[in-house]
Amino acid sequence: MNATARPPTFPEPDPVESTYEPRLGETVEDTERKRIGKVMGFEGPYVQLRPVEGGREWDATPEKLRPVPVGDALSPAVANANARSRGEL
Repeated sequence: MNATARPPTFPEPDPVESTYEPRLGETVEDTERKRIGKVMGFEGPYVQLRPVEGGREWDATPEKLRPVPVGDALSPAVANANARSRGEL
């Protein structure tokens, strides 16, 4: 091996990221709070989210949201519904 050989260089990632814009009714994850919710509305700079299984809404910043496949979101809701039907909640 040549002592003056340099390792290959790789291009830097593009600093411009695509901005995700949540839509009304969409299921998203609030990565800041680590919660999954459904988009219920928009108020000023915030997005209003409600837990998929129901409950109190909270405000989230759009930059901290990412889309969630519906199947991933249903698991907590199904578990909650099952617990209610068994009288556990």
